[in-house]
Amino acid sequence: MAWEEWEHLKADAAQRGSAHIRLNQLPADRSGGSGTGDLVVHRDDLGAVGHEACILHDQLRQRVDIAGAGSGKSESGSTMQAGEELKGSGFAMGPALVTTVSIWTSQVKSVLQAVAHISNHLDYSKKLHAQDDTQISAEISGRDGSAMSVSNLNGYFH
Repeated sequence: MAWEEWEHLKADAAQRGSAHIRLNQLPADRSGGSGTGDLVVHRDDLGAVGHEACILHDQLRQRVDIAGAGSGKSESGSTMQAGEELKGSGFAMGPALVTTVSIWTSQVKSVLQAVAHISNHLDYSKKLHAQDDTQISAEISGRDGSAMSVSNLNGYFH
């Protein structure tokens, strides 16, 4: 856009008067809001997803057969034990099975970390946004707890 065009648009806007801002409001009962925004997330939704991620993490950790997690004296999974026995007996499949279990173990640990991260991050986000909501509400409320007038809010944007 050319500089002259920009200056012309600014002058037109100045002649029409100042811009006004309109904010959507919570319903009168202030019980949680049901706005029409594009992104709507309820704390219960975050809690449910975080809970399911925690359950998935626990079940995967308990059921998966990976190196370092299984029955036996060596505390390795049954597949790793089988690979080691085949390897010790001279079978070519033994080393391949051990390599497969090592790669599988790495992949499972990555998934476990990702699922734990999801669960932890949702818990953190839920707490952080609740604190933000409380702070914003306190900042834009009148001393008596009533909503701040639009004219007062407009002063923050100049």
